[in-house]
Amino acid sequence: MPAARDSLLDAAYMALARLPWPAVRMVDVAAAAGVSRQTLYNEFGSKDGLARALVRREAAGFLAGIDRALAPPPADPYERLTAAAEWTASAAQGNALVKALLTGCWSDRLPPPPRTLAPAAAPMPPYDPLFDPTLAPAAAPAPVPPFAPPPPPAPVSPSPRTPPPSLRAVPPQRRADGPVLSPGGLLAAVRDRAVAAVSAPGAAGAVPADVCELVFRLALSCVAAPPDEGGIAELVRGALHHRRTA
Repeated sequence: MPAARDSLLDAAYMALARLPWPAVRMVDVAAAAGVSRQTLYNEFGSKDGLARALVRREAAGFLAGIDRALAPPPADPYERLTAAAEWTASAAQGNALVKALLTGCWSDRLPPPPRTLAPAAAPMPPYDPLFDPTLAPAAAPAPVPPFAPPPPPAPVSPSPRTPPPSLRAVPPQRRADGPVLSPGGLLAAVRDRAVAAVSAPGAAGAVPADVCELVFRLALSCVAAPPDEGGIAELVRGALHHRRTA
């Protein structure tokens, strides 16, 4: 139910704007979204699942804003980087969840910090009971006396063992349980987006990755210590001018 899911996340966000997360009640979120509490639990599984989905949505919205800021016009890649830096600071100042995602500072008013993204693991092979090391080895057959006819083969029945939990399908209500990026991972994602955007075919000159990262680290410093109005753009343009002329 995509519409119900979006309504529930909107209601949870509005509730978080008024109350600390521990005081937010699932029944109130469901009522504000116009759905039953059972629908809410079917969609997210628990209050923790709702919190994880909300954090993931705000992170996705922040990255979508980065993509919009990096898209031309203007043609000058440095101006597009400046626009993305301004978006980073303004998004963090206007959204406590985005600020926590960028800085790693989670106040008591917010949901608990989500799990960070783990390195990608190699895909696991399909479950096969014959190669499951947790199964006990089959007993060795009894010795057969010399010249005795071999015993008839025993019927082979499928193993009653079910696949390990890690190989079972994830229940629908656990869809929100995926990890989110750590502050360092989110910065790397923003940097990589910037490099791809300003180095795309038709862009007015490629910008090194370290320059893109510098821009967003400057933006993060403005999140911690906001400058005067227009100060972010001035700071970023000054740093970029220095790098261009160095």
